[in-house]
Amino acid sequence: MSAVLETAAPPDTDPPAYRWRWPALFVVLAAEVMDLLDSLVTTIAGPSIRADVGGTESLIQWLGAAYTLAMAVGLITGGRLGDLYGRKRMFMIGSAGFVAASVLCAVSTSPELLIGARVLQGLFGAVLLPQGLGMIKEMFPPKEMGAAFGAFGPVMGLSAVAGPILAGWLVDADYWGTGWRMIFLINLPLGLLALIGAAKFLPESRSSHASKLDLTGVGLVTAGALLLLYPLVQGRELGWPTWTFVMMASCLPVFALFVRQQAVRRRNGGDPLVEPSLFRQRSFSGGLVAGLAFFSGMIGFGLAFSMYVQLGLGYSPLKAGLASVPQSLGIMIGFGLASGAGLTRRLGRSLLHVGLAVMAAATVGFVFTLEIAGFDVTPWQLAPALGTFGLGMGLVMAPFFDIILAGVQPHETGSASGTLTAVQQLGGAVGIALLGTLFFNTVQFGQFGPDQASFAEAMRLVLWVEVGLIAVTFAAAFLLPRQAREEELAH
Repeated sequence: MSAVLETAAPPDTDPPAYRWRWPALFVVLAAEVMDLLDSLVTTIAGPSIRADVGGTESLIQWLGAAYTLAMAVGLITGGRLGDLYGRKRMFMIGSAGFVAASVLCAVSTSPELLIGARVLQGLFGAVLLPQGLGMIKEMFPPKEMGAAFGAFGPVMGLSAVAGPILAGWLVDADYWGTGWRMIFLINLPLGLLALIGAAKFLPESRSSHASKLDLTGVGLVTAGALLLLYPLVQGRELGWPTWTFVMMASCLPVFALFVRQQAVRRRNGGDPLVEPSLFRQRSFSGGLVAGLAFFSGMIGFGLAFSMYVQLGLGYSPLKAGLASVPQSLGIMIGFGLASGAGLTRRLGRSLLHVGLAVMAAATVGFVFTLEIAGFDVTPWQLAPALGTFGLGMGLVMAPFFDIILAGVQPHETGSASGTLTAVQQLGGAVGIALLGTLFFNTVQFGQFGPDQASFAEAMRLVLWVEVGLIAVTFAAAFLLPRQAREEELAH
């Protein structure tokens, strides 16, 4: 009877779900946590690192900028490496390389070696991260896809809260005399668990339509980014010679040459890094501008705030980490309201403007807090503005990519997604360079320690520039589609 029933039943068109998909998801999440922690910890540990290995204030900027810039450049090709050579293999290579680079960071005794190790971390992270997302789409059936991607929100939110606290605690605790070095050594157990879990639980995965690498395009993007960032970070310490402005201006023709090279490559039948048709779409171009401005302000503000409370107000690394918790909690609440409460579906693009308006109001509130509280401002007095700022960030970040991607064609989605992720990282590097330079250009150290008035003035300057970046994002958001596509909202 069962044989008859099986014969008569309609064939199941969906392949069976991968057996170890849930343990594999935890492996992917462990890699995501490792990357997120390393993008946050040097913001808190920067002053302690500089005090130990030497260097100028620009070292603190390069600790973040080197990582995010390398990540931005690497992400452009990281996913394609998995398509060509296998996602599981590249995930394990990325994990092993990330751990090795973390150890190199921990044993560094000079600013140059440490910055180089941070570049390696970013490059291996760019190899590691895209593979997990690609495998999730293959391991999970459509009915479980939402739950799989839904796990990222809480895990990333908790990591964002715990990251600064963990960094401050490890630096202050000084286990076995390691000091700041422990923030990198913590990657050893995480990375080894990811490697062991990947070997056991991740499936073999490779695209049947793998495209060749565009090394010329990668070279042009890297050159353009370095032409902008190097003089922006180092110009202040060098006295802003003429060549620094020439370098920054020359990044524009290099990026224009990249756009041209991509079009020629597509016309000749090659596989470009970015689909040239995307540059002709007003909504996508607006999304690039909005993303660059938004993430520049967000990451740059984080660096300036950490330097203000540690160097200007004398907070310990742990106290500085705790002081940033209201912002992280606000981000989590904003994400929950946008996604869980359905604000993204109901408001669409308008939610971006609401979130940006909340951020602007919080930034102005921060300025007034500094004016009223003076040099004795406490974390409790900063908490309302920081929490509100984080709330606005969460409202913007939750629907941001889905709304931009709603304006591109289905065959362009993969290229558009990779480009937006790279721009997110590039924006972080630009924000660290720009707002960090403005901050350090304003602060002064007197004979008996930091000039608190100059630190307060530097923080106010950063806040007003932040308002300007929010305004740019607000204006660019009008070019975006009004609603995200339904299938994107489902994820």
